[in-house]
Amino acid sequence: MPTNSPPANLPAAINQPAAVGASPAPRSSGAVPSDLYDESYFLTVCEGYAEFQSGEGAYLSSRLAQALAVAGVAPGMSVLDIGCGRGEILRSTAAMGARAYGIDYASVAVRLSRKVADGIEGAAGPIGVYQASALYLPFATDSLDRVLMLDIVEHLYPDELSVAYGEAHRVLKPGGRIVVHTAPNRWYDRYAYPLVRAVRVLMGQGDRYPRNPREIIPENLHVHVNEQSALSLWRGLTSHRFRSVRSWLSTPPQHRRENPAFRIARWVLFELPPFSWFFEREVFAVGEK
Repeated sequence: MPTNSPPANLPAAINQPAAVGASPAPRSSGAVPSDLYDESYFLTVCEGYAEFQSGEGAYLSSRLAQALAVAGVAPGMSVLDIGCGRGEILRSTAAMGARAYGIDYASVAVRLSRKVADGIEGAAGPIGVYQASALYLPFATDSLDRVLMLDIVEHLYPDELSVAYGEAHRVLKPGGRIVVHTAPNRWYDRYAYPLVRAVRVLMGQGDRYPRNPREIIPENLHVHVNEQSALSLWRGLTSHRFRSVRSWLSTPPQHRRENPAFRIARWVLFELPPFSWFFEREVFAVGEK
């Protein structure tokens, strides 16, 4: 069952209306309006929507599953999903025996996540779903084992992201882990995409490759305000006192039928550094407190 109140089995983890140790919400240079994240966005655009639609949150996309595997969630852990969206990560972490919590500042996301949480049976404890900001987490200092920031960092302006990293560090227990996933790789859009587009134009496929790569998914024009690279994720986490930070790139299987020359070129560009730094599109990072 979803809950709006502090769970009895996690003393002082959540304090209403503000968390112990939290700083007042800072002024931001800007913020993406929450009403841009409507039901259509979550169910037809946001990463993993097809898998969500097929099983009401029972299945994860390969990218989200990869990120969750890195988190190393174990029974009894307390796990926070920042920007919980539709709620499928809450369902998966609860199924692992963890105490699952999610926050999102979009009211539609909170409603969708609570609906998913309502359908979960046999959870280790109440599943907390809260409407809150990543800049002001309603959790006590040193109270969580894992913090997940999956497909949220690109939606936060730089000053917002800095505060969110600080808040994630604050609420994690010593030795706790943060996992970040974002897409697309900023270096792909900036450096590799123009080459990809030029080749596709020569092949007569230019209508599928607009000059601005963000226009491939028009909704992202208004909500992707701070796309990242593997290097920028690493720098962001290390500068906020996370330890043992690793960042890396990945690309989901393409399953394309291509001639041998294209297959060889794809292997070189996606598998061999330094080319892969620019051509792989998925960015992951993990760090510890």
